[in-house]
Amino acid sequence: MKPKLLTTLRTYSLSLFASDVIAGVTVAMVAMPLSLAIAIASGADPATGIVTAIIGGFLISALGGSRVQIGGPTGAFIVVVYDVIAQHGYDGLVLATFMAGVILLLAGAMRAGRLIAYVPEAVVNGFTIGIAIIIASSQLNDLFGLGAHNVPAAFLEKAPVLWEARGSFNGAAFAIGVMTIFLIVVLRRLAPKAPGLIVAVAATSAFVALFALPTDTIASRFGALPNHLPAPSLPEALSYARVLELAPSALVIAFLAGVESLLSAMVADKISGGKHRPNAEVLAQGAANIGSALFGGLPATGAIARTATNIRAGGKTPVAGLVHAVTILVVMLLAAPLAGYLAMPALAGLLMITAWNMSEPQNWKSYFLEGRLSDRALLIVTLVLTVATDLTIAIGVGVSLGLAIRLQRRHVPPAEWRMPER
Repeated sequence: MKPKLLTTLRTYSLSLFASDVIAGVTVAMVAMPLSLAIAIASGADPATGIVTAIIGGFLISALGGSRVQIGGPTGAFIVVVYDVIAQHGYDGLVLATFMAGVILLLAGAMRAGRLIAYVPEAVVNGFTIGIAIIIASSQLNDLFGLGAHNVPAAFLEKAPVLWEARGSFNGAAFAIGVMTIFLIVVLRRLAPKAPGLIVAVAATSAFVALFALPTDTIASRFGALPNHLPAPSLPEALSYARVLELAPSALVIAFLAGVESLLSAMVADKISGGKHRPNAEVLAQGAANIGSALFGGLPATGAIARTATNIRAGGKTPVAGLVHAVTILVVMLLAAPLAGYLAMPALAGLLMITAWNMSEPQNWKSYFLEGRLSDRALLIVTLVLTVATDLTIAIGVGVSLGLAIRLQRRHVPPAEWRMPER
């Protein structure tokens, strides 16, 4: 359970440091707009996304079991976080995140990291596609510039509210959102190693400011972003009854953080040829979520897209992840007011791309038309439950059915993970 950072520092060199610095700064430019967008979509203050990227990202790299893992807030948590805030308030989310961190520390100490191999791929794919659908639907209000207020989190309740607000369609907002999506796609094709996300969002937001277009920005909706980290503090309203009330949410956060981080580490191994330490990774997720909660942040986990970006940019060791976190902190200290100009439709376009990538459309044919009928049925059940009910039910039912199916065919080895792009 030894952190990879300690292993890599034994043979560290100036050339490795140069590669890690370049990669860390590049990933920071990708992580910043994503962190802001994820926090806003989760129903939280945008600054909490930056805090999570700094604190969670630093601890995951410092203590984790992967050489190249990048941590922070991820799209997979949007649904859970939004629901917890709606039901228990932001204080409830902070306490649930703290509790999830403790659960992950215990799981890591009990060497539960290897249990990821027993979570069926169909369950992971089912709730990931379901989450992607919910994320995309949550951005329609800003993407189309609709005037809907108090939009419900539930997918089935959200659709009629958005439809009733169709008369408030804002053409300028829609144009900015579509332009952002177009620029992200083009920049990924033309310059895959460049931080295309922040370039696209910054360019379209500058267009909004230059021509004074009637669209919301972060500053107009949320006010100025802070230029410093908050002081750490213990979660408030800590009581036995409150802990019991938040236990289901904490378990879901812990499960998602563990699965997402270990899946990301497995993908990183395939790309880079390395081998992660699963139990060290789970311990790092626990420390990261406790740390994020102490600073009032969101749940943190390994981020697959940012980890892949780190590898493509030349990151070699966990130092790249530390540089990524420190870079975001420096930008927060020196240039926080500039983030207030980011346009909400631009961030909505960014999350639309994120949701599309999470759903892995290149694998839809194999998911739904190939393989065992039981796996396809399991994926569809998990997907439908994720969209129609909530993630807690979807995960519980999906994992239970998946384990039952696996027990039924004990002679079949665990499925090989496909290369995800989420």
